[in-house]
Amino acid sequence: MDDLEKAILIMFDETNNMDSNLKLKANEYCDKIKAESAICSVCVEKLCFSNIAQVQFWCLQTLHEIIRVRYPWMSVDEKYFIRNSVFSIVCLEGIDENHALRILRGPAFIKNKLAQVLVTLIYLDYPLNWPSVFVDFLSHLRKGPVVIDMFCRVLNTLDDELISMDYPRTPEEVTAAGRIKDAIRQQCVSPIVGAWYDILSMYKNSDQELCASVLDTMRRYISWIDIGLVVNDVILPLLFELTLVDRLLEQLRGAAAGCLLAVVSKRMDHQAKLTLLQSLQISRVFGMVAAEDSDSELVAKVASLLTGYAVEVLECFKRLSSEDSKSNSLELLNEVLPSVFYVLQKCELDSAFSIVQFLSGYVATMKSLSPLTEKQLLHLSQILEVIHAQICYDPVYRHNLDVLDKIGREEEDRMVEFRKDLLVLLRSVGRVAPDVTQMFIRSSIVSAAASSSDRNVEEVEASLTLFFAYGESISDEVLRNGSGLVGELVTMLLSTRFSCHSNRLVALIYLETIFRYIKAVQENSQFIHFVLAAFLDERGIHHPNINVSRRASYLFMRVVKLLKVKFVPYIETILTSLQDTVARFTSSNFASDELSGSEDGSHIFEAIGLLIGMEDVPLEKQSDYLSSLLKPLCQQVEAVLMNAKALIPEEAAAKITTIQQIIMAINALSKGFNERLVTTSRPAIGLMFKQTLDVLLQVLVAFPKIEPLRTKVLSFIHRMVEILGASVFPYLPKALEQLLEDSEPKEMVGFLVLLNQLICKFSTSVHGILEDVFPTIASRIFSIIPRDLIPSGPGTNIEEIRELQELQRMVYTFLHVITTHDLSSIFLSPKSRSYLEPMMQLLLNTSCNHKDILVRKACVQIFIKLIKDWCARPSGEEKVPGFQSFIMEGFATNCCLYSVLDKSFELHDANTLILLGEIVVAQKVMYEQFGQDFLVHFVSKGILTAHCPQDLAEQYCQKLQGSDIKALKSFYQSLIESLRVQQNGSLVFR
Repeated sequence: MDDLEKAILIMFDETNNMDSNLKLKANEYCDKIKAESAICSVCVEKLCFSNIAQVQFWCLQTLHEIIRVRYPWMSVDEKYFIRNSVFSIVCLEGIDENHALRILRGPAFIKNKLAQVLVTLIYLDYPLNWPSVFVDFLSHLRKGPVVIDMFCRVLNTLDDELISMDYPRTPEEVTAAGRIKDAIRQQCVSPIVGAWYDILSMYKNSDQELCASVLDTMRRYISWIDIGLVVNDVILPLLFELTLVDRLLEQLRGAAAGCLLAVVSKRMDHQAKLTLLQSLQISRVFGMVAAEDSDSELVAKVASLLTGYAVEVLECFKRLSSEDSKSNSLELLNEVLPSVFYVLQKCELDSAFSIVQFLSGYVATMKSLSPLTEKQLLHLSQILEVIHAQICYDPVYRHNLDVLDKIGREEEDRMVEFRKDLLVLLRSVGRVAPDVTQMFIRSSIVSAAASSSDRNVEEVEASLTLFFAYGESISDEVLRNGSGLVGELVTMLLSTRFSCHSNRLVALIYLETIFRYIKAVQENSQFIHFVLAAFLDERGIHHPNINVSRRASYLFMRVVKLLKVKFVPYIETILTSLQDTVARFTSSNFASDELSGSEDGSHIFEAIGLLIGMEDVPLEKQSDYLSSLLKPLCQQVEAVLMNAKALIPEEAAAKITTIQQIIMAINALSKGFNERLVTTSRPAIGLMFKQTLDVLLQVLVAFPKIEPLRTKVLSFIHRMVEILGASVFPYLPKALEQLLEDSEPKEMVGFLVLLNQLICKFSTSVHGILEDVFPTIASRIFSIIPRDLIPSGPGTNIEEIRELQELQRMVYTFLHVITTHDLSSIFLSPKSRSYLEPMMQLLLNTSCNHKDILVRKACVQIFIKLIKDWCARPSGEEKVPGFQSFIMEGFATNCCLYSVLDKSFELHDANTLILLGEIVVAQKVMYEQFGQDFLVHFVSKGILTAHCPQDLAEQYCQKLQGSDIKALKSFYQSLIESLRVQQNGSLVFR
């Protein structure tokens, strides 16, 4: 072993025992050898005489690199030496046969690398400089399997590296592929096909793996060679023989089926394709899918063949217009479809997706045929059977799906995705043949309900899923009518009790399906008691699985929204049935259960609220119902509040969680009541909610720093504002004081949202309340939010920064709401006056610099409203001394001019153009309020200092004094663009 071989072995060592420095030196030594001029000779010599696979691979890899990089600049002799040496090894020609045989009988990765080197030479030299490579190769195939194997590897590599369009190609590669294919077609394609036939005939019994390799190569080339070379009396019968004969190797039969698929898929004129498909007599292979093991690779190959054939026949039917052609296409389709259905139902296949695509195409084609024949209706029914079989869960996962562990979640997610296309197909069938679809769903539900087999759970779930999905394609009119098969299906759904109803998946899809068809119940009162029973018994809210129970509560709430008037006679029954559920929701055990997102169980209280909150319910009963719910809940809260200070931490945590549950329950309950009922028609109901509010506000005093509790109470106050109206005012000072105390930025956002709600609902009526709290709010805001911009960029994307940014945006919304609801006098009250200047500076800075254009727009709108409120002078005196000066010197020049001149003000952005429109409106308002003072100042101190030509400044004055605001905006935009060109964006904000 010489130094080079030692270096290569060190370099390829994978034991992790090798010293890294030694590996580095070995790399450097090999790179040094690569740089030598005689490297090609070294590689060929080592390749022929070394027995070490790593050395052989390094030599081939190096040759490949050298050819790719240096070949165009080599001498003719060097090129000939490389070509001759590589070809001699590949074909066992002119060198020591034993050495070459050692390579060709070596590991697959060596032979594949050798093929890659030869293909690179073909890419560079064929046909111009090496026209005989394929013809010469063919003459060596008589040397036996090792050379034939290399011939297949070379052709396969040529396809992978250059010809196949399954991979992205450069324009140069596409050109080279065209050149090589043209040369092969002209020169040697017929002898190559002849060689394939001879090899298959000779070795089909003695070396079937070699024949499978040949067929795999043939499959790749059929797409671009003359189809007549394959579809003839010699090759085609051989392909069918190799596919059909049982005693042959599965791999060989599958490869032959792959060649037949390539023939079927060959692109050509559709009339010629139909003729070809008719001549194939593909029915010969139909029996194979039933005769073979359904999980075998051979069945997968035959399934792909049948699918490909069916797709091509369907395409002929769609593309050809003559009656004969359509009739012949339909005949072929009818022949192949039963096998396609069988494959999809019985076999585990990767090709399932392409089959679903084909069936979707078939169903779409059926839409154009009317009326459908019995055979076509039968096919549609068989498609439904296929869908039902495919969407069934595997019983292996039944327990995992029921308890919904990690495996169960993964399987459920996978199945949701897998079912999508199948259920789209179902709805397509439903639109083409509604009666067939409804009858199939009916029979599948009846069959599943009657079955006691091990697959009962999965069959019931699949049948209900079909009915649920089908509902999407049924019109509201058909649902409301509730007659015919749909009505029969709904009746069956509501009245059937499945033996497997305790299963989570079955229970969930059952409830979802009832809700999907609830419009049928709306118009058909005879269904009401069935619906109530389904939701209130162990199939729904009382289901042992808590996930089912909570989903049932949510769906029941939505049902009540739709049918509440029809439920009035049943209110007593409903409330009695739900007593235990209501009690359990506010128990400590239930509160400690993991909540599943938005379905936390509180929807049952919303459903109750919707039922008892109707005016159809007599006042006395309504009061009794509400009192029976609110009193126990409030008493629970009061009991905790009385002992709040004595609680140890562990007890406090449990009690706090229970209070949270109670507040959520009362909040949800209140959603069934409206302001008119509780304040005008039935004030006694309003009094109950006021008493409840009084109790819950004490929670803020007893537990002042528990953020989740504060959030829940805040949410309840929002609800009380909505339903109690102005009668909530006496409770607000205390509530706002507690909520404002020690509030974090996140809580401050919620607080401002509440104030915005109050202002939007009551406008100037909240002036007194707002005047009291604004100084505290302003103080808190200026202590939290930086006067300059909040830092952003790398390293600042943390929760605190996000909370600050959200608070900042909410502050501007809050100020905007105040000013646009005629409450700007709040800013001028004695207690708030000290915050006026910093607030104006903050608004000015934001209107000029903030990255969010919509925030800047809000600030400009605030200034517009303040100018209108504070700068009208009926008495001749300034309402706010110094404000006019601040507006003209600060806002007008900095925001309305300099910020717009900056290149960051993107005039091609839609939102920025809206901001520009507001800035133009601001200028118009300033002119209307300040008159010539504004015009003189803005032109002399602003526009002209930006080197605006005098004539443009005069045009600006004319436009501003005119009445056409659109013309002013258009002119101002063009003025800004003109000034930018002159200044080159070099102006600095003052």
